[in-house]
Amino acid sequence: MDETTAPAAPPPASDYVAEESFDDFHLSEPVRLGIAEKGYARPTPVQAATFRPLMEGRDVIVRSKTGTGKTAAFGVPILEKVPAGRRRPSALVMCPTRELAIQVAEEIAALGKHKDLSVVTIYGGASMSDQLDKLRAGAEIVVGTPGRIHDHIRRGTLKLDGMLVSCLDEADEMLNMGFFEEVTRILDGLPDDCQQLLFSATVPADIEQIIREYLTDPEAIMLSGDEYSVDNIRNVYYQTVDAYPKPRNLLYMVEIENPTSAIVFANTRADSQLVTAVLNRHGYDADLLNGELPQKERERVMAKVKRGEVRFMVATDIAARGIDISDLSHVINYSLPEDPGVYLHRVGRTGRIGKKGTALSLVSGSEMMTLKALRSKYGIEFEEKALPAPDEARRIWAERHVAELKDAMSSSIFEAYLPLAQELEGRPDGPYLVSFALKYFFTHHRMEKVQDLHKAEHKREEHERREHRQEREVRPPRDGERGRGRERGREGRNGERPRGGRDERRVRAERAEAQVAVAVEVEARAPDAGRGAEPVRPPAAEEAESDAAGRRARIWLRLGERDGVDEAKVREAAGALAPGVELLGVDVRGSHSYLFVDPASADAAVQALNGKEWQGKPLSAERARRRRR
Repeated sequence: MDETTAPAAPPPASDYVAEESFDDFHLSEPVRLGIAEKGYARPTPVQAATFRPLMEGRDVIVRSKTGTGKTAAFGVPILEKVPAGRRRPSALVMCPTRELAIQVAEEIAALGKHKDLSVVTIYGGASMSDQLDKLRAGAEIVVGTPGRIHDHIRRGTLKLDGMLVSCLDEADEMLNMGFFEEVTRILDGLPDDCQQLLFSATVPADIEQIIREYLTDPEAIMLSGDEYSVDNIRNVYYQTVDAYPKPRNLLYMVEIENPTSAIVFANTRADSQLVTAVLNRHGYDADLLNGELPQKERERVMAKVKRGEVRFMVATDIAARGIDISDLSHVINYSLPEDPGVYLHRVGRTGRIGKKGTALSLVSGSEMMTLKALRSKYGIEFEEKALPAPDEARRIWAERHVAELKDAMSSSIFEAYLPLAQELEGRPDGPYLVSFALKYFFTHHRMEKVQDLHKAEHKREEHERREHRQEREVRPPRDGERGRGRERGREGRNGERPRGGRDERRVRAERAEAQVAVAVEVEARAPDAGRGAEPVRPPAAEEAESDAAGRRARIWLRLGERDGVDEAKVREAAGALAPGVELLGVDVRGSHSYLFVDPASADAAVQALNGKEWQGKPLSAERARRRRR
């Protein structure tokens, strides 16, 4: 293994990680930069399986379960196929809902931010003039809902004659929502040589009709069964208690489960409004998303949910179609849907990209048949739990909040407010003022924790991007890349030729100077520097040291920062699995770590660690090999 970079071995193939690398796609530099900045380290199987057929111009039908990265699967090839600066509609993506259209457009725009292309989102309820301005400016990629797209075509503000590629995203959901006539009218207006892409979780009869009429010799890429699966989702149901109202059942279930964030699905708009009011009245941050809300309000709610400012989003099925919220911990069914297949769409909002999720359902007596159908038709295993008694639910709720208060007060100074607290005890409005203060504290304390998690996630992604850039810099160019690299060196990012080689030489000189300065500074800070002790080296110098010197050997271990570990955790894992091996040092990276051990115990350490499991994480270990010079 390369001693300097020692990249982690590719994760095993799964529904969420492919064996290929994005480097295998030979992407253009602008798109490669966009992927790196999004923090995507490796493609998912659907991205790997579809890239080459799409780039070859084939019509494709792709069936892949929810949360597997389908947007990038068609977004990246579209960005590669549409020429930069074309300034006319060249790619069309149709989505079933406004929210999904916005998400898809944002994803494609982020992936293509370094390419001279623009994206316009077209959907009902938004300003027509803004959409017209972007279309007239020559937006190349059009993403929208069929109704508004067809409206623009009918008005003559969207021309289809220059379209190179068209994609139906979530086609089954779109057609289930009654868009068949509008979709087929749009497809009728596309050029004969326009490439057709169809992404769907299932292939019902109306999709088969579209396939026969509009796709030419399509390649079928079926990466999942004909239904969504719930492999990463824990399914739990609570049978409702008739002794108290159903909203109270929901509160007791929430109090005992304590979800971090959730979408609560209701079958009707009236129920969605009731649930939102009940949750807010009892101290849970909740916001409503249903089809009656104006588009601006729907966008405001989605933005708050994605920022973590709202713990619960209460939605109807139509409003929540295709919504993708990162790290959503739970989906809650206030009522089971009448169609068992809708349950799969609902719970697919959690457990995305291989993460774990939980689906909670309140089930009344009349809904037991739906539960039975989910078990028999889709093989879903449900865990049955009982709702707590009212007194028990209140006790659990109170103890959890008291514990959170005690944890917060241990790190703050609050004694100055004790006289005020004593004063409030004797006031008639004291309980109301205390209740307001508690609500304010718990709301903002939760938001602080969410922001801390976002900061940690951002830091982790930055580390991964930096590590990925370093690996690409040291990776020797593939055949045929040397010429492209030279051309990119001679031309700037926008294709402009720099004034000369002076800037490039200056950057290289400054980079070398900075590395020397870091090495000098770190060595100077070493406590025993100059007294015969081994100086403290910066990571680059330490990596260059090999076990050939006879002082220590390096073990590469697949366990790093992205697994949520630091040096102490890595030492704990090594101590537990290889107790007889003394660690001389640990260097934790994004996807892996290096263990420094005595050369005599290196083989024993590898044998003790390789193939073992630590806290549910499978490990692999091997001796780090010196880099060939």
